[in-house]
Amino acid sequence: MATTFTNPSPFPMGHPNDAYAQYFDGQSYNAPLGGTDQAKVANVTFEAGCRNHWHIHHKATQILIAVGGRGYCQFEGEPVREMRPGDVVVVPPETKHWHGASPNEPFAHVAVMVPEEGASNEWLEPVDPKEYGKLN
Repeated sequence: MATTFTNPSPFPMGHPNDAYAQYFDGQSYNAPLGGTDQAKVANVTFEAGCRNHWHIHHKATQILIAVGGRGYCQFEGEPVREMRPGDVVVVPPETKHWHGASPNEPFAHVAVMVPEEGASNEWLEPVDPKEYGKLN
């Protein structure tokens, strides 16, 4: 699939994130960068307007390192955080959250997953489109 935008990251954009497309609004791309049983590392690129649904990583810490464009991350019950290159967000286990691009600009982050034995993801409802639409 050809993209219609420039990769905002110095890392490879990878391939369309088809395996998780049902949990995203918009198009995302995934480029595995390596990892071990103790940690998985991938560059995730979001086209403008793309974000994942609310989700929880059970028994896993996730570290998001913004590497290009402009995006957002939100923990349930907290304000939305803007993410620019160099920003780091640590998502503790059992924290309901979402992350993705701004409505008008693509975004990329390196995601580091640090799972414990028995780790899993629980995918939940989409981000409210009216609330997301208010982001600039």
